Amino acid sequence: MTENPGILLTIFAFLLTIGVLVFIHEMGHYLVGRWCGVKAETFSIGFGKEIAGWNDKRGTRWKIGALPLGGYVQFAGDMDPASKPSDEWLKLPAEERNRTFQSKSLWQRAAIVVAGPAINFLFAILILAGFALAYGENVAPPIVGTVAESSTAETIGLQNGDKIIEIDGDSINRFSDLARKISIIPDEQVEIKFERDGSVITKEATIGVRIEKDRFDNEYRIGLLGVSPSIMELRDVPVWEAPIVATRQTGEIVDLIVTTLGQVISGRRSVTELGGPLKIAQVSGEQFVAGLSQFIFFVALISINLGFINLLPIPMLDGGHLMFYAIEAVRRKPASPMIQEWAFRSGFALVVMFMLVVTFNDLASFGLFRMVSG
Repeated sequence: MTENPGILLTIFAFLLTIGVLVFIHEMGHYLVGRWCGVKAETFSIGFGKEIAGWNDKRGTRWKIGALPLGGYVQFAGDMDPASKPSDEWLKLPAEERNRTFQSKSLWQRAAIVVAGPAINFLFAILILAGFALAYGENVAPPIVGTVAESSTAETIGLQNGDKIIEIDGDSINRFSDLARKISIIPDEQVEIKFERDGSVITKEATIGVRIEKDRFDNEYRIGLLGVSPSIMELRDVPVWEAPIVATRQTGEIVDLIVTTLGQVISGRRSVTELGGPLKIAQVSGEQFVAGLSQFIFFVALISINLGFINLLPIPMLDGGHLMFYAIEAVRRKPASPMIQEWAFRSGFALVVMFMLVVTFNDLASFGLFRMVSG
């Protein structure tokens, strides 16, 4: 069982995780904005009332807000969520207007926006590259070693020495591919292809379910095939290859996120499995006391999630801005201010609704409603 980190350590680990990742994300926006000649008026970690801050020589206000659930960079002239030109912007002197976000070309604005999520992915790749150098890469082949009794594998007749080559059309090259694929499809019907004595055998199977519990007795459904690898094989990763391995692993994690999100949208996975800031805080504390390596790996996972979520085409998020820039590129003119305003208000409502849902899930997972109801 995971050691209880206590409330203070949990808060510290959460603030460390979120603070670092938000700072890195916003620094991406800030740096590319500066390279494009845009003045940054505010760089904030957190929202709400300022609890600390200072001005640098370029006139940027660096500050920490009281609500540590995000951050923002406010560029000169960027006074509304849709980042559209205003009457005040049009009245600015030409020299001052040229240092504003709206004055920049479409590709420059897109570069500034995409820089935030991009640097989250790069940060995660850097961490995963370090792990690849330190611990090597698991390259165990997808060859069956042992088969668990009464498992899905036993039901379809898998045997020692069989090589699993496909799951529902997806190629399986390593045992880690198999484990990753199976873990997120509990109780789902799949087609499994495997080789035995030079012949390819195809079987239909229903993936088993393993129920795992955390220290709060929250249950998680994990897919289970019921096989173990024939051998465990780690290989050393040279320095030049570490970024390649890390990039591939980042892509695999993004694929898991997309698959899981698709399962929630399609109803194959319960929306109650989505976690929010309270769940992140809980896991931050648990990983912090579990060890430095586990905590750093967790930070990399959250960084990938942060980068992915911000690229979703939802107004209010970076992906929403990029969606409107794509429309502008196709139409050769921006969408009307009224449409942008409506879209960003709707996006804000969607984000607030999502936060309420995941916060409700977090509170329910902690047993708050059971305690209240007696």
